[in-house]
Amino acid sequence: MSTNVGQVIRCKAAVAWEAGKPLVIEEVEVAPPEKMEVRIKILFTSLCHTDVYFWEAKGQNPVFPRILGHEAGGIVESVGEGVTDLQPGDHVLPVFTGECRECAHCKSEESNMCDLLRINTDRGVMIHDQKSRFSINGKPVFHFVGTSTFSEYTVVHVGCLAKINPLAPLDKVCVLSCGISTGLGATLNVAKPKKGSSVAIFGLGAVGLAAAEGARIAGASRIIGVDLNANRFELAKKFGVTEFVNPKDYTKPVQEVIAEMTNGGVDRSVECTGHIDAMISAFECVHDGWGVAVLVGVPHKDAVFKTSPVNLLNERTLKGTFFGNYKPRSDLPSVVEKYMNKELEVEKFITHEVPFAEINKAFDLMLKGEGLRCIIRMDS
Repeated sequence: MSTNVGQVIRCKAAVAWEAGKPLVIEEVEVAPPEKMEVRIKILFTSLCHTDVYFWEAKGQNPVFPRILGHEAGGIVESVGEGVTDLQPGDHVLPVFTGECRECAHCKSEESNMCDLLRINTDRGVMIHDQKSRFSINGKPVFHFVGTSTFSEYTVVHVGCLAKINPLAPLDKVCVLSCGISTGLGATLNVAKPKKGSSVAIFGLGAVGLAAAEGARIAGASRIIGVDLNANRFELAKKFGVTEFVNPKDYTKPVQEVIAEMTNGGVDRSVECTGHIDAMISAFECVHDGWGVAVLVGVPHKDAVFKTSPVNLLNERTLKGTFFGNYKPRSDLPSVVEKYMNKELEVEKFITHEVPFAEINKAFDLMLKGEGLRCIIRMDS
């Protein structure tokens, strides 16, 4: 049991002071959890492209100083008023979105887009009192997507924490709290390919490879990877990808190439790039009569795309997904169990590991496009 219950904890955190500048390891004060909040000790965190995106702050409101980080695994240190389903010592995955269990979305079997806790990238404070739980010398440091896992301790709303099997290794399953579950769920929960079917995956980064892993688990017989970077093709074989298409190798649109390869189109496609051209191709490459395309990649906020309505009238379906349609508290524990019973392989997503003091190395690797996930060990 922690001796710090109800007290401010002083610990190390990697603070982003300004856009695009290296993070600085600072001593921060972490306030105790307020109503419906939980303070957790982070043991492992990993870097996701979203962290880099908001650190660069090129297309977003710059919110600094800020503690980034949202893919992680930790242990509950203390709980605030009203928290009943977590207690100190529980193993948890913090999630950038949440599940209040009371709104219309949470009560719907079809949605995971909680009214109260869905992702808000501009908010740098806690919902309860609109204040930050982090400070340096009494001056607030802002939160990031309600998680801020680049800190030895952080405070998170109870609705954004998935309680998981304590036997699951946190240095592995921490990557399930964002990108891997997003891609996996896009395939398993939304595209739902049948055994023996064909699936095209657009974009072979971590999310796209997780979507391919979902297709492999579902028993798809052909998994076609589409990417402009041919260097990604060899690694993708480990995730079940059977064929590769580089749009740069053809003069005609890639959807036509895929239609020719598959006698009229694939049964399912999953788009993981966020680029408009890829979205159109992903939709237009599915077979008429039964094809389903799922959009996962997040586009530029002003982006629009166009396609002929005839594509829809010919019985193609276009769907979107958010966090793989997983409800964080209800569904993530079962994704961890998929790993524990060896149905899902997580190790192959983890290509690098660094101690917390070298967190900027993880940013360098991602900016160079090297590897998939870099685990950051907090105990260093």
